[in-house]
Amino acid sequence: MEKDDKTQLVMLYENMYQLMIRKDTDGLAKILSEEFLLHHMTGMVQRKQEFLQAVRQGTLNYFSAVHEKVDVQITGDYAQLIGDSRVLAAVFGGSRHTWRLRQTISCKKENGVWTIEKSVASVY
Repeated sequence: MEKDDKTQLVMLYENMYQLMIRKDTDGLAKILSEEFLLHHMTGMVQRKQEFLQAVRQGTLNYFSAVHEKVDVQITGDYAQLIGDSRVLAAVFGGSRHTWRLRQTISCKKENGVWTIEKSVASVY
């Protein structure tokens, strides 16, 4: 069971980036919990709808992601995922830049489905 959960969580992480790259905010809305919070490196915090709007409108532009390492720790219906990825992005009006982005992500499993509740971005 836990191995399947770990596989699902790694796939959730990878899918999150693919959805951001495609600007598929409908898809993102499905994998983010209603309580979702994104903590940017700057300290700014965005709630789910603010984040989705920023992706949709191009305030946050993601072009590619190469995943280097993903660690998953599961405790019952909760999990913490730490993903290190090289992400090509242009955010908040800046130019394209490759970020060594670490996402520390809290997930919750409800009715057999994992969703993302919180992500804290930093560099590695």
